[in-house]
Amino acid sequence: MSRRRHAARGSDDDALLRDLGYEPVLVRRMGSFGSFAISFSVISVLSGCMTLYGFGLSTGGPAVMLWGWLGVGLMVLLVGLALAEVTSAYPTSGALYYMADQLGGRRWGWYTGWLNLLGLLGAIAGIDYGAATFLGAFLRLQWGIEPTAGTVMVIYLCILILHAALNLLGVRVVSLLNSVSVWWHLFGVAAIVGVLALIPAHHQDASFVFGHFANSTGWASPLYVTAIGLLLAQYTFSGYDASAHLSEETTGAAVSAARGIVRSIWVSWIAGFVLLTGLTFAIQDYVSTQETPTGVPPAQIFLDALGTGGAKILLLVVILAQLFCGNAEVAAASRMAFAFSRDGALPGSALWRRVSPRTGTPSRAVWLSVGVAAVLALPSLYSATAYGAVTAINVIGITPAYAIPVYLRLRHHRRFRPGPWHLGRWGRVVGWIAVGWVALVTVLFCLPQSRPIAPTTFNYAPVALAVALALAWLWWRIAGRRSYDIPVRGDQTSTALAQEIV
Repeated sequence: MSRRRHAARGSDDDALLRDLGYEPVLVRRMGSFGSFAISFSVISVLSGCMTLYGFGLSTGGPAVMLWGWLGVGLMVLLVGLALAEVTSAYPTSGALYYMADQLGGRRWGWYTGWLNLLGLLGAIAGIDYGAATFLGAFLRLQWGIEPTAGTVMVIYLCILILHAALNLLGVRVVSLLNSVSVWWHLFGVAAIVGVLALIPAHHQDASFVFGHFANSTGWASPLYVTAIGLLLAQYTFSGYDASAHLSEETTGAAVSAARGIVRSIWVSWIAGFVLLTGLTFAIQDYVSTQETPTGVPPAQIFLDALGTGGAKILLLVVILAQLFCGNAEVAAASRMAFAFSRDGALPGSALWRRVSPRTGTPSRAVWLSVGVAAVLALPSLYSATAYGAVTAINVIGITPAYAIPVYLRLRHHRRFRPGPWHLGRWGRVVGWIAVGWVALVTVLFCLPQSRPIAPTTFNYAPVALAVALALAWLWWRIAGRRSYDIPVRGDQTSTALAQEIV
């Protein structure tokens, strides 16, 4: 694209943003591919599938992992299509909560924002802590360092600092890293599956990969175990709202952000299925894979199939992909924190909404995001179940937040003005299916995942949801109903003073 054409599109984007009520302060340096790349990087099949592969081995095994991936992927694609349609009409960094506010009112926007923000912050913790556990497994293989809770926590904090530093360099660096991330993920999946297909002398047969059902949960009902086994796929398919959160830094945002959401889902759907299939064919011993001393079942698959040298190389491929994923998630969460502060929703909003004049980055929102993520993972020092609770915060916060704007678009369809990217007459059909699916999986995520139920096996997702809603309600009563203010569309006067560059 020529510089003149790029400038013209940026001018149109800024005009639309002003019409939505905000004066542009972020720098538009991302294109259509960059918008796709950030959501694809956040979904990261090499992060979600690898981190929760051991969970999948216990909750239904290969049959649920493979067929569940196909089914969940299809439903998530419908959710993404419905969300992309609303994103095209409201391309702002606030994304989900701004859409909910415009279509349903202040309370809808407020609670959607808190769910979305806590989900994004939980995602940073889940992704980067998962990367830290994989690095711990690598250190054990390379130097015999035992991956204790303390060791993993130190690695985790170093990863957070790295991601903060990279994000502070500006959106151009973030966009470049995300572009590299796309090709690294695709190369990584191809390399892992190719090596696991060619080198091991033994492979599982197709009936095992697509038909073997395994249950180590303690629950007797195969239907129940299958339902909770869908968490692997649904957890991985999260974070695709990143394209929307960086729309104020994207040219042609009304189309690019919508396309980025949809493309990231279907490309991840294909890549993830190939990855899970390749891993499962290469399992040498099911029980030893589940009970691996590395703490990372995919690492045991690599070890059994390739030996120590090959396992370490593939682990590095996965770890780098996870680092790309965490970096993209910090970018998305910080833009959400910036936007929510811009509208006066967070404690200390005047601090978090400030933008660096040198890089055009909401630098303090970046530090807020990694700081909260650090706190969220601290209980992992004392409890082995804490990581599951962090994952619960991510999934139970962000998944309902996807459906709220879609539901409000359906409920108030006469108020909704479609953007340039829309589904036409299929919008309402796709939307209602999407809302129904999100309602179902939200219930599933609150169910106990193993039996007997004890503090070490308890599913903390409903607790996370209750705490998130209670905190949102409490802050609304204390200050939110007075400080939270989204401008009327076409009027920037109420936000001109709220946007500061320091």
